Amino acid sequence: MPLNIRNPETERLAETLAKITGETKTQAVTQALRERLARLRRERTGRRLADELDQIARDCARLPVLDDRSADEILGYDEQGLPH
Repeated sequence: MPLNIRNPETERLAETLAKITGETKTQAVTQALRERLARLRRERTGRRLADELDQIARDCARLPVLDDRSADEILGYDEQGLPH
């Protein structure tokens, strides 16, 4: 199915991009669309990962405290941050 763009700004942008890259307008538009789709997919994947990590953090925060020692005590560090 052919794509016919009748927007002057879009035409101008495609022409400018094609001149800069040395591509045809079709190649420039195709590559621009590929790059934008890839960027959006990466962003969505990143958001899903961030949401999953947030959920893990919430789940961990609800866990009971089984050892009331400080993190340094559990790991075995003294007041200067050195191992015992």
